[in-house]
This record gives sequence, structure tokens and C-alpha cells, in this order.
Amino acid sequence: MSMLQFTRNDTPTIGVEIELQLVDADSMALANRIEDVLAALPAEMSDVIKPELMQSYLEINTGVCNTVSEAGEDLKQKLQMVESAIDPLGLKLFWAGSHPFSSWRDQKITVDDRYHRLVDLMQDVARRLVTFGLHVHVGVETGDKAVNVCDRMMKYLPLLLSLSSNSPFWEGRNTGLHSNRSKVMEGLPTAGLPHRMRNWSEYVWLIDHLENTGFINSIREIWWDIRPHHNFGTVEVRVCDMPPNLEQVLSVAALVQCLVVAISAEIDQGTFQSDYHPMMVQQNKWRATRFGADASLVSTGDYQQRTVTEVTDGLIQQLLPVALELKCADELSSLHSVVQNAGAKQQLRIFEETGSRTEVVRQMIAANQG
Repeated sequence: MSMLQFTRNDTPTIGVEIELQLVDADSMALANRIEDVLAALPAEMSDVIKPELMQSYLEINTGVCNTVSEAGEDLKQKLQMVESAIDPLGLKLFWAGSHPFSSWRDQKITVDDRYHRLVDLMQDVARRLVTFGLHVHVGVETGDKAVNVCDRMMKYLPLLLSLSSNSPFWEGRNTGLHSNRSKVMEGLPTAGLPHRMRNWSEYVWLIDHLENTGFINSIREIWWDIRPHHNFGTVEVRVCDMPPNLEQVLSVAALVQCLVVAISAEIDQGTFQSDYHPMMVQQNKWRATRFGADASLVSTGDYQQRTVTEVTDGLIQQLLPVALELKCADELSSLHSVVQNAGAKQQLRIFEETGSRTEVVRQMIAANQG
């Protein structure tokens, strides 16, 4: 049995990972050009600007940051570097959870033994993973704390998906969902909402079991919507679609950091184990998937339905003292505008006006650059 050692974090540091689409500047289609992009970047950036499963992906990671604004500055610098490198290559960055018209069938697997082992194991379930997400890490002290925070954070995951929803199109069709990415991801046997666990020991046992029985090749193939990350010593929230711009990324990141810190404090003070039924979270996740920022979410407290706006406004007010301590009050408060301008709503508005999915990509990119 392996011994997963959890790296202790005594402060709620934050790290942000963004997965962006490489698209051709003329056709707006996905471009299998990651090798060209990486070759145009300084070699020392290889640890923070990375390839992903498909050659039309680009992943950018921040360093370990103390505040959301620090993470924002980190991402701005790296984005400027990437954009300077890709412009001469005839490429653009598209911020969304899926591409409106390019097919997964046309995407090439990145040359990497791990990715090829994954595709060999998962077959078309892996080949269809042309989806792009936002991952937010927040530091916690222990593995037990991480597991407990993950359990208590689950009821907030549908709201995070609603706010970030940005994948209404798939294979050149309007799917009728605001987050089709979440359904594609759920095709994986180790994705979606995690199982509830009692402590770090149970988590370690489960990972060992999955590896020893050949169900996964490594712990890196646990793609739950939220999970402990033992190397970084964090709670990693993975439920989100890729929002349409950096401002929205930082707003969502602020909400995640505030929630983790608030829940961590509750655990330290001594509270009853979470008492909501997992099916309530499943129901709300479906509502978020289907309607995005226009969803009505059922409260796990009084079972009443509330709009995303109502839930968001309530959380901003509740978490503002925490946000002030974490120096992210501005980013948290800007969630008000995210509800009205969630990426899926923007994409659908553009398509309604133009009837063109190519124009959806073009205008979303132009708005981001403007």
C-alpha cells in the first residue's frame, strides 16, 4: 500500500490553472499547434505553460500565490507572453469550456506516454475530452482537513458551475445545455461528483484500491469535481467551465478561496458533519448544467428554490468579512456582474444575433481583447 503524504499549508494559499483553446486566427477552428507554441516560448516556462491531452489545448498555471490579485498578475504576465508568441503563428486564445463547431474527431493526441496510456485505457471516452476548465487550489493544513472541506464544499459546486457555465455548443450544435462540458467529463469513470469520505485514511485506501485493481493508471486520473491534492497540500475545485475572461476567473477564484477558508474555520470551531443528501447536490448540478446562470438552485437548508443571483448575493454578503481578510473583496463583489455575463449566455446571445458559430468564437475573442 502506498503512503500518500499530504503537504501541509499553514496559510490558505491560492493557485489557479486555466485551460485555453488554440484556434486559427482566420477560420476560428481549433488548431493542433501546441508544439509550435511551446517551441516559441522560453524553455524555462515549460513548468507553468503546458500541453494537455489534445494538441489544441494550452494550460497556464500560476505559482503559489497569497491573494487572488497576486494570481491575477501572475496570469496576466504569462498570458501576455503566450499572446506575443502565438500572434506570429496565426493563432488566438479562445476562453470557453468547449468549441462551438470543431469536432473532437479532428483533434490530435499530444505526444506523451501518459496520454497514450490514458487513451488506450479509456478509448473514445478519452478522445472526446476536448473540453476546457478552470481549476482553483486553496491550501489547507492536513489531509483530514482537505477531505472534510471537500465534503462540505460539495453543496456549493453547482453554483460554481452555474457562474462559470460556458459550453453551450458541441459538434456544431446548440446542445440546449449551458455546460455541455460537464456532461462530457462525466463520461469518465472517475469524474463528476466525488464519493463522500470520512478522512484522509479512507481517501488513501480508495486511491490504492483503484490503482492496484488497474482501474486507473495513477492518482492523476481522478478527475472529480473537487478533490484533495496531496502534493500541493490543497483542496482543488475542478467543476468549473473555463470562464470567458480573466476578470471572471478571478471572481470565481475569490469565491472558492473564501468558501474554503470559511468552511475550514467552521471545522476548527467544531460543527456537525454535513447533513444534506448527495442527491440534492446532483439535482442542483443538473440544474446548473442545463440552465447555467439562469438556473434555480434548491437550498440544502430549507429546500426552497432560489435564483443564482439570489444565492450569489447571499454568499457575497456572508463571505465579505472573510474576503476582506483575504484581500479579495473586490473580486468577490464582482460576482454580481458574472451572473448577467456568464460565458454561455454571451455565446448564445451572439449566435441568436448572427446565426454563426464562427462569429461566436470571433466576437468572444474580440471582447476579451477589447
